Amino acid sequence: MYFHHESANIFYADHSVGQCIGVGPDGRCLRNRKQKDQRLISRNMDHQKELKLRSQGWFDKQGKDGFIHRAWMKNQGIPAHQFRNKPVIGICNTWSELTPCNAHFRELARSVRDGVLEAGGFPLEFPVMSLGESMMKPTAMLYRNLASMDTEESIRANPLDGVVLLCGCDKTTPSTVMGACSVDLPTLVVSGGPMLTGRFRGSKISISDLWRMDEKVRTGEISTNEMEEAEACTCRSIGHCSVMGTASTMACMTESLGLSLPGNAAIPAADSRRKVLAHLSGMRIVDMVKENLRLSDILTRESFENAIKINTAIGGSTNFVIHLLAIAGRIGIKLSIDDFDRLAAEIPLIVNLQPSGKYYMEDFFYAGGLPAVIRELLPVLHGESKTVNGKTLHENYKEAPCFDEDVISPASKPFKEEVGLAILKGNLCENGAVIKPSAATPALLKHKGQAVVFEDIEDYKARINDPGLTVTKDSVLVLKNVGPMGYPGMPEVGNMGLPEKILKSGVTDMVRISDGRMSGTAFGTVVLHVSPEAAAGGTLALVQNGDWIELDVSKRSLDLLVSNEELARRKKDWKPLPLHMERGYWYLYQTHVQQAHLGADLDFLQGKSGGRITRESH
Repeated sequence: MYFHHESANIFYADHSVGQCIGVGPDGRCLRNRKQKDQRLISRNMDHQKELKLRSQGWFDKQGKDGFIHRAWMKNQGIPAHQFRNKPVIGICNTWSELTPCNAHFRELARSVRDGVLEAGGFPLEFPVMSLGESMMKPTAMLYRNLASMDTEESIRANPLDGVVLLCGCDKTTPSTVMGACSVDLPTLVVSGGPMLTGRFRGSKISISDLWRMDEKVRTGEISTNEMEEAEACTCRSIGHCSVMGTASTMACMTESLGLSLPGNAAIPAADSRRKVLAHLSGMRIVDMVKENLRLSDILTRESFENAIKINTAIGGSTNFVIHLLAIAGRIGIKLSIDDFDRLAAEIPLIVNLQPSGKYYMEDFFYAGGLPAVIRELLPVLHGESKTVNGKTLHENYKEAPCFDEDVISPASKPFKEEVGLAILKGNLCENGAVIKPSAATPALLKHKGQAVVFEDIEDYKARINDPGLTVTKDSVLVLKNVGPMGYPGMPEVGNMGLPEKILKSGVTDMVRISDGRMSGTAFGTVVLHVSPEAAAGGTLALVQNGDWIELDVSKRSLDLLVSNEELARRKKDWKPLPLHMERGYWYLYQTHVQQAHLGADLDFLQGKSGGRITRESH
């Protein structure tokens, strides 16, 4: 694994680079300190030149307005030359002790700060709402759009020339990227990194094993004490989930889009190289400001297509779909749910990671990480797409090595034939639904069964383990009213646990359908994101116990085998659910949230407003 930050004129390497300590203006290696010092002096002189900076609209003001802006910066012991005529870099920090995945971000922010200072910029750290997937109820997804608003307004309202987004836990990445897109300043992402692989009683363990262990407790195969012991072994270091869950998928997404330095996606949080990358990122954002390299310059239609193809190859989370759609909506790129299936159709699954495979993010990093995957896919990617380091995708990854083909297989010999993602259409999901074939049971990808219906999550919890529940292994479990409006917020309950009596018979998977989501760490033959959702009056709301449902992933179809006449009759009897809350953000969310196939953003947040602010506060 290597990082090259050309504009900062330094290398960090753990192999293959030799004694090169920098890069000269001709692109050649500098091999002595004198050469490097001369180049650094030249670069620093460039930083002292007069720049047309957004922050000058605050700090160069005359009269009372400028006085207020400068005087209150000085009360922190900051001399005026630090924030005048220098790029002011905002470090957008989603640190919170309520977001354990991001709890190490204070230290990571210091590395970014050091890099900004070295490159001649002035760093200012600021907080935004942090979304802790493991803590927030009813679901962190409910607050993704709120956090994006916090990010957007915090960036726009303050004297920032560029921004580094520190994000890790599932929703902190899309929310901050969405908010930053709506302002469109030079912006770069630094992910927090995955945790080290867990160890439990001599075996590797991860959050994906939670779902298996929960079922084993219910069948009596393991005790609750054993499961409690596993708690301390699963999350044994700083960082987000150690598998290709949603957090790791989001880190891969940002690198695939070109929003982070090469190698960002997979470096473990506890690895010192994570701090090195943060430092280099701090250096690079200063040059991005000087180059006026904005998000809209990087986030093109081609970069989104790259991200979709790469996500398919890594077996990324189904949540990728809903977040990428939302980001596209903010930056103004037309992207539809159909694009995901069209672009993914010919992309093999080449990464052998849980929950689709057996390895972990730590193994992925040692094998070459996302750079090795991108290099393998370059023939089918838009290699000319621009990235934050100023180079194209092809330039960044054309020589990226792979060190373990059991973890990252060649495209010619894919790890699995099943695709990583498929979009379904049919009368049960007129606007689309999502399934992850790579994490499903192959025999169930073409299936016909009778519906066992749960009207909401409370109904499911009350009846799922009832010995009298009418259900067989061939039944299709249907959960309603867990979509964006219905829950609200679209929780990760789509991979609903199987009925206890089915588990005890030795069955470990069934077809499950809902308008909710599932954790990126989860697996099974699970149809998700059904749109329109039940709460919006979609066909899902009309499903009754005993109805036949047919799933055919090869044909990309999902149908309720009920006549149109009968569905029309049921529709007349359907009544919408009352709002969960008639005040505050919940009310705002329920009355303005879009459906899953559009990204579940708020309808009035589409597009961007830019960073221009002309009116003063006093």
